[in-house]
Amino acid sequence: MPAIVKLQLSLEDLAQAISSLNLEEKLQLQDIIEQQIFEAEEAVYEDDAETQTEMQAVRAEYASGDYITINEYINNRSEQAS
Repeated sequence: MPAIVKLQLSLEDLAQAISSLNLEEKLQLQDIIEQQIFEAEEAVYEDDAETQTEMQAVRAEYASGDYITINEYINNRSEQAS
């Protein structure tokens, strides 16, 4: 299990530390940051009242059968184009 170290650095110091990394290390850091941003945005998105309302509406449409699958949509477009 890796050791956990918590630091407090200025943004300038962090930027200097990042500039000292090689390309592979920077890409690894980018992956870590992107994953954390995704998780944070997802948490905000899931808690958003407007999003919850939209999700409930979509679930209601799905439950009542007011939807078509992507395959049905593609088939309908193909038939209309013929």
